[in-house]
Amino acid sequence: MRSIVTLLLLTLATFSFAQEASNIRTAIFAGGCFWCMEPPFDKVDGVLETTSGYSGGHVKDPTYEQVSAGGTGHAEVVQVKYDANKVSYANLLDIFWHNVDPFDAGGQFCDRGDQYRAEIFYGSEEEKALAENSKKKIEAELGKKVVTQVKPAAIFYPAEAYHQDYYQRNPLRYKYYRYRCGRDERLEEVWGKVAS
Repeated sequence: MRSIVTLLLLTLATFSFAQEASNIRTAIFAGGCFWCMEPPFDKVDGVLETTSGYSGGHVKDPTYEQVSAGGTGHAEVVQVKYDANKVSYANLLDIFWHNVDPFDAGGQFCDRGDQYRAEIFYGSEEEKALAENSKKKIEAELGKKVVTQVKPAAIFYPAEAYHQDYYQRNPLRYKYYRYRCGRDERLEEVWGKVAS
């Protein structure tokens, strides 16, 4: 009897762990400087981690120097690992939109060039539909054409270690960069009080 109870408990624990693991997902967003895209997602209950990196290009294992110089096709991105039981992809999209300028096709804020574009990389047809619907909603809400692209997920390459959690490890430099880049000022122009 004891072994049956033990087996049952182990089975339930395994099922519970598998169910929990199946709700762990990733999302990829490009929103200009990846340092600035980690903090808004890190604040969210259900987000397990954020990783700065590169996606959407044609060069294998690109370096920061290659991507920032342009020509690799990559964008600076943040990969968000999250628990779908606690936060939905739709919630993540809302956070994304309020941290980018959706009308800027030439980069984001002071960072210019295609490598700093705003873009949503979807991983499923459901994510694609949610992203495209959210884009239409933003256009209707703000009364302007949104230039942010919605594209299929591409290979994600983590950025070098010194870029990860930059805002936490170098708070003064991060705040100075963010201020000088005019990011918060422009976000408030576009989104008002709900910015960032």
